[in-house]
Amino acid sequence: MSSPGGQSDDLSSEPARVRDQLDRILSSAEFQVPDRSRRFLAYIVDEGLAGRLENLKAYAIAQAVFGRDASFDAQNDPVVRIETGRIRRALERYYLVAGQGDPIQITIPKGGYVPSFISGQLDVGPETRSIRGDDEAVARQEKRRVAHRELLLPLGLLVVLFAVSVFALVRPIEGLFASLRPIFVATSPRRDELRPQIVVEPLVGIGRGDGDADIAKGLTDGIIVQLTKVNSIAVKTLGTEAPLAADQAQLFLQGSVETENGRLHVQIRLVDRADGAVVWTGAYDNNLREGGILDIQDEIARQVADAMSMRQ
Repeated sequence: MSSPGGQSDDLSSEPARVRDQLDRILSSAEFQVPDRSRRFLAYIVDEGLAGRLENLKAYAIAQAVFGRDASFDAQNDPVVRIETGRIRRALERYYLVAGQGDPIQITIPKGGYVPSFISGQLDVGPETRSIRGDDEAVARQEKRRVAHRELLLPLGLLVVLFAVSVFALVRPIEGLFASLRPIFVATSPRRDELRPQIVVEPLVGIGRGDGDADIAKGLTDGIIVQLTKVNSIAVKTLGTEAPLAADQAQLFLQGSVETENGRLHVQIRLVDRADGAVVWTGAYDNNLREGGILDIQDEIARQVADAMSMRQ
């Protein structure tokens, strides 16, 4: 198993270290996936370490992890592809938030279900590098400001002492202190900017098969990931709504997913908590082509995030 980004330090020959890393991921609160996703990841890691690549096909995974029977058809039931996309996104978030210093990176390269075990850090994309670069630039700027303040403080004290000494020489000490009056300046802490909150409710699969519910779960996760990249809003999930300030807006994102005759239909609406008014709607219709469901989910999630961003 080769590693992404041109790296060749695959660690399949060190199963103990890889399993330690797997345990570290599965026990982390930052790896936010349901139980079946955890079973999926553990299964493909075990089969990958054992070299049983024939068990890393959609048909075998669907039977071993999701309890599908011998009639399983990956084209009509995309559960394996959907779950793989959810795990990829969860692993990316884990390594960006909690696992930056981990000794091993576990990934699932696109195009299949064979895991990759790599030492060191992932070759992140340009967007992630841009975010990290911005953070580093802000940190350097803050260090310069701190150093500047530390330099000005002793200089300011010297200036004040010098001024007091001059006044003490020109005027009697008693006159100096008699002329001084305390000055009180009313101050108030600067309030943080209050961002509108968007509560993302789980999208509902309204079709007849289990596939619609799985697609709805994956699309809900994708929308949450994309919305968190919009700095002008605060993203919440259902049940985590915090008390609002008087001038802070809260909107609920709701929707449904349905597949019919090889097409994916998605309806999204944005509801104002204050009066229940529907303030925005979006409808998405795509061909449900083989192997493209994850791309469709990401595309719809980005469109929803763009629409939410333009509203702010």
